[in-house]
Amino acid sequence: MRQISWRRVGIAGLLLAGLSTQADPVDQYIKSQMEQHRIPGVALKVIRDGKPIKTAAYGFANLELNVRTRPGTVFEIGSITKQFTAAGILLLAQDGKLSVDDRISRHLKDTPAAWANVTIRHLLTHTSGIKSYTGLDGYQIWRHLTQAQFIQAIGRQPMEFAPGESWKYCNTGYNLLGHIIENVSGQDYWDFMSQRIFQPLGMHATTNRLPRLVIPGRAAGYEYTNRVWLNRDADLTEVFAAGAIASTVDDLAKWNAALDGERLLSAASKAQMWTPVKLNDGSTRRYGFGWNVGMVEGHRNIGHGGSTSGFSASLQRFPDDRLAVIVLTNTEQEIATTLARKIATFFYRKDPHAP
Repeated sequence: MRQISWRRVGIAGLLLAGLSTQADPVDQYIKSQMEQHRIPGVALKVIRDGKPIKTAAYGFANLELNVRTRPGTVFEIGSITKQFTAAGILLLAQDGKLSVDDRISRHLKDTPAAWANVTIRHLLTHTSGIKSYTGLDGYQIWRHLTQAQFIQAIGRQPMEFAPGESWKYCNTGYNLLGHIIENVSGQDYWDFMSQRIFQPLGMHATTNRLPRLVIPGRAAGYEYTNRVWLNRDADLTEVFAAGAIASTVDDLAKWNAALDGERLLSAASKAQMWTPVKLNDGSTRRYGFGWNVGMVEGHRNIGHGGSTSGFSASLQRFPDDRLAVIVLTNTEQEIATTLARKIATFFYRKDPHAP
């Protein structure tokens, strides 16, 4: 692997790239975190009352080519993808083409008997009991598994619990949701996302992270080991509808704006998406449809992080503060949500319930 020394890049140049001579507290915080955690590049956007109040980029998108990060730099966003997949399902529900309480066997072919009582809602909320394929061998991106091959392969794994009995994060569920979107819409997942979400919202930089695609402004992903940076492992897992979107802070701000109104999803759909799931025993978990829902330091929070090899991302919304923070990085450390939630503290309303 290509190795890049922290000292060879130049710590001062890396950390100060993108910082103005009048750096504010957010800039200083990001600078300290980049130094402490050896983060090559960061892009962020803070939105309050529907308007961007801070957009910034720091460090490098590509260390080998000495390319600095910009607000338009394209990062892999990992599991933030899940909220787009959930939105795709809800759009089809709004169209009357499915119900989130449909059994998945209605929309997928040749599902195993053990999945007979699994519903779309179970997949959306990580309560299906189906085993997550990440960490298992045989799901690398170069294998190009078809829908049928994926279902057959993961269907051999035993259920981890009965549907609705417990909660366990499951990338398999979101890949299956991507296949349901394809089967119900009659379109390729990426074509559906582009036509129904990305293009209508003007998210022109948002796309599939597929390595062979030429994506203008794409950041390189990095790992930091033994005081040197390494290019991220190229032997990637296929994360499809669970985590394969690449985007920018500017595009994600457009997505965030759409969530503030009903241009895309109805109020009823968003209410479903942001309601904590209830398990069979009546207890709840702080997860809706592709979103964590709960409280952070006394402030209502709806958000999700994402990580893929060499990248960490987060989109955090604070509805009562009318605030959103988007952070994208090209490090393997799952740090973006920590950064985003700390940045939010600089912008909390003194009284979040005031008009």
